[in-house]
Amino acid sequence: MSTRGPVRVGDIARFDTVIDARSPAEFALDHIPGAINCPVLDDEERRIVGTIYKQTGAFEARRVGGAMVAANLARHLRERFHEQPAHWKPLVYCWRGGLRSGAMVNWLRLVGWDAQQLAGGYKSFRRHVIDEIAQRSPRLPLVVLCGATGSAKTRLLQHMAQQGAQVLDLEGLAGHRGSLLGARRGVPQPSQKHFETLLATELARFDLTRPVFIEGESPRIGRLALPPGLVTRMREAPIVELQATREARLAYLLRDYADLGEDPEAFAALLGHFKEAHGKETVARWQAWARAGDLRALFAELMALHYDPHYARSHARHFHRWAQRRSCSTDDLSDAALEGLAQRLLQAGEAG
Repeated sequence: MSTRGPVRVGDIARFDTVIDARSPAEFALDHIPGAINCPVLDDEERRIVGTIYKQTGAFEARRVGGAMVAANLARHLRERFHEQPAHWKPLVYCWRGGLRSGAMVNWLRLVGWDAQQLAGGYKSFRRHVIDEIAQRSPRLPLVVLCGATGSAKTRLLQHMAQQGAQVLDLEGLAGHRGSLLGARRGVPQPSQKHFETLLATELARFDLTRPVFIEGESPRIGRLALPPGLVTRMREAPIVELQATREARLAYLLRDYADLGEDPEAFAALLGHFKEAHGKETVARWQAWARAGDLRALFAELMALHYDPHYARSHARHFHRWAQRRSCSTDDLSDAALEGLAQRLLQAGEAG
């Protein structure tokens, strides 16, 4: 059955395929989850048409651009859409739901497919993302998992998720471990917009009658900012503190941050960011350990001199229910131990 009339963001699930007709650079910055990129103008073509528009005017830009669009659409029909059945229902969008997606929809309809255009384009989806985060964040039944650096909080949350708990893994969405040394080798962080798209998608799937477990985070994860409403909700929520021994934490850090040792010079350069807090002499010692591959000595001092002294004071200042936190102690942060700990936390009703 044909879907006529304006197609809104809430209608997206009704379509077989979502097609992003924007340029590859626009798509890389952010896109509707699950969409495929079939640009009607690539990045260079878009630049050329924009230059012609500024220098010559709309008619010449459309004449040149029209030829490019026709060639790209013909290629998509041959390569991307040639196996689609007659009853295929694609939804197409561009930046504002204008000429680019309109051109593709017209061609697809001429073939005989029930192609539709997303009203308002990506901009309407972006408004939906912002509204979804703003509306759902204050209603989240959060339980915050805290613990000193190296307490394996993220890994524990992953085990809880595997056992059926609702978990919001912010560091997973952000592609970052959250600390100054938290960049993951070979894993770029998403754009701020795409991070928010991923976050809104996660929030939409939660059952708000059940607890949602989350790691206690600062307002930034790497270069990405958390939405203020989510930060506020996190700081008001009940807390479970994971208290692991220093030996267990050090062993975990050596496993989790082992990738930093793969490029000693880059690791040493990263440690330079600590100079303002700890002075040149201390950081020079840390950098020497990084270059020599002595990560055990390095992380032991980072814990003792940097992370641990600030942990409790910072959490007491930022988390309103810190004084009422529940504690869970362990001297083993292996995967097997964390799996058992996750099970005990859930069975004990640590949701508060």
